[in-house]
Amino acid sequence: MRAFALVAWSAVLLATTARAQVPSFPANFKTRTISTRGAQIFVRVGGQGPAVVLLHGYGETGDIWAPLAARLARGHTVIVPDLRGMGLSSHPAGGYDKKTQAGDVAAVLDTLKIDKVDLVTHDIGNMVGYAFAAGQPGRVTKFALLDAPVPGVGPWDEILKNPLLWHFRFGGPDMERLVKGRERIYLDRFWNEFSADPKRFDEASRRHYARLYALPGAMHSGFEQFKAFDQDAIDNKAFVAKGMLPMPVLAVGGEASFGPMTAVVMRAAASNVQEVVIPHSGHWLMEENPTATVSTIVDFLD
Repeated sequence: MRAFALVAWSAVLLATTARAQVPSFPANFKTRTISTRGAQIFVRVGGQGPAVVLLHGYGETGDIWAPLAARLARGHTVIVPDLRGMGLSSHPAGGYDKKTQAGDVAAVLDTLKIDKVDLVTHDIGNMVGYAFAAGQPGRVTKFALLDAPVPGVGPWDEILKNPLLWHFRFGGPDMERLVKGRERIYLDRFWNEFSADPKRFDEASRRHYARLYALPGAMHSGFEQFKAFDQDAIDNKAFVAKGMLPMPVLAVGGEASFGPMTAVVMRAAASNVQEVVIPHSGHWLMEENPTATVSTIVDFLD
């Protein structure tokens, strides 16, 4: 009964958010839901050519990638999942450590019969992407990470001291009660404080993502993503001890956010790191400066 209710709610949500004018994927992109170990992953697939996987972060879904997906689909097969517990993927009780979610990515690719991929990731997507690339380096040809740290890698302990990152430790049943019905208020804090100019994260996008994060179980799943960071740090330190990432890595930071720190983090985990800082942008690169962000990623992948 709960599954039926979620499907029905999702159908209404899609119809409602379609009017919100969030950038849409090209008409030739198809959607499907793929079963992984413990989750149902909602995936968009389009284009033709070498494969590229786009992984989103917290406060958004795979929908952020629509402009980039449209550009890449001219010469790539583009795979855009919603991470476990986010968007239109399922909200299982567990599995929010990033090694498990890397398994979700692997299962999606196996189902699609795709072996090697380029990776483009943002925020928590960076963490899932790193676990995938470190665990299966032979499957990743290039790896672009956008504006976020990776637990346990490089100056992680110093990054945790930043007071803006208090939400890394925010969670539990009382916190869920506090934000229930107030998802937009909670999310506005991220969209405002982590932007160079909050107006660039437009109202249509805010409404769209707030509705998705108000789905049953969505906020709980989001808190679980952060709760898993301690385990992620343990897992990632083990990955680093085994060796550096061998593929070319593009470390992108927003000028008013992580800036060069993304590259500082990745130089502790990869041997071939290129650094780019996107001007006139905070954390939300695809919303704040999509032209420069898309151009940077396309140049790296091509």
